[in-house]
Amino acid sequence: MSAPSRTLGILGGGQLAQMLALAALPLGVRCVVLEPDPQAPARLCAEHLLAPYTDPTGLERLAACDAVTLEFENVPVEALAALEGRVPVRPGGALLARSKHRAREKEALRAAGVPTAPFVEVRGEADLAGALPQVGGRGLLKTSELGYDGKGQRRVGSEEELRAAWAELGSVPCVLEGLVPFEREVSLAVARNAAGAVAFGPLVENVHRDGILRTSVWPAAVPTGTEAQARALAGAVAQSWGLEGLLTLEFFALPGGELLANEVAPRVHNSGHLTQDGGGVSQFGAQVRAVLGLPLSDWAPLYPTAMVNVVGTSDGREPDWAAIDALPGTRIHLYHKATRPGRKVGHVNLVAPDMDTLRDRLGRLEALIP
Repeated sequence: MSAPSRTLGILGGGQLAQMLALAALPLGVRCVVLEPDPQAPARLCAEHLLAPYTDPTGLERLAACDAVTLEFENVPVEALAALEGRVPVRPGGALLARSKHRAREKEALRAAGVPTAPFVEVRGEADLAGALPQVGGRGLLKTSELGYDGKGQRRVGSEEELRAAWAELGSVPCVLEGLVPFEREVSLAVARNAAGAVAFGPLVENVHRDGILRTSVWPAAVPTGTEAQARALAGAVAQSWGLEGLLTLEFFALPGGELLANEVAPRVHNSGHLTQDGGGVSQFGAQVRAVLGLPLSDWAPLYPTAMVNVVGTSDGREPDWAAIDALPGTRIHLYHKATRPGRKVGHVNLVAPDMDTLRDRLGRLEALIP
């Protein structure tokens, strides 16, 4: 007797949708993506509706699916509003509206009992005066919406720099965040289904380069109790925000062991890609399960695992693919996207039997990827 077939709609058709669709297929789930880019990576493994996110015909097709989820947070809230009441949308429009706006997100985190770095909302020019002292004298000015991978933000240390940065960012609503003396950056995903069951992904340690995630490693080199703290905070957000689906929290780990939430992504996350190849359920499988109400449990690799992003370079250099293939424990994931400077075009996962071996191989792998 075969399992019942299901169809999952996805708003967005990039590499995350591609990997969601590939994880869904073994579970008997076919995916339908609504995406205006004709070269969308997910077109290779899912039904591709080539149309704007608010296209009535495209939304009608998604409404016929068993459930709809998100590939990225910059989907228009109007698209979710058109679907809600017709098909389960997980996460829903209210959560999306909160997480795609940095000020609303931070306010909602604090309301859930989750600490953040100090911040001031900058709605207009009048909010610039005296803002820096409120966050400790140095900070990052970030656009309230649409920023990612280091885009839409400037580091500032004086009111003159703050005013110049605000003008450079287009004088749009922003959030000024105080700089905090963190030891490392970590992330953790939480999934929750419509019945209220909650499951957690692994605590992953991340290193960024030029504002873009460079490497992720599991397990994270953190003190005992840090992962339990991260789970408690993530669980509080999932419960307070009424999550149905999966979201990922990025944290700053402070010297004293405290975690401060940095950002929330209402979806699978770049730092969780390493779960594809460590032997356990992947973050993509976890999101599919949470959205469709399939059996849900904690997920993590079975062996020490790392990931290195492949990002387009300004000089056109390519990774040494042959040497990467020859390095034990590697697996290449390419997104079928045209290469351009600063664009993520793939990642390489690395698995090893122990942490010492992983660190050694990771150093060799990083040397092979510009």
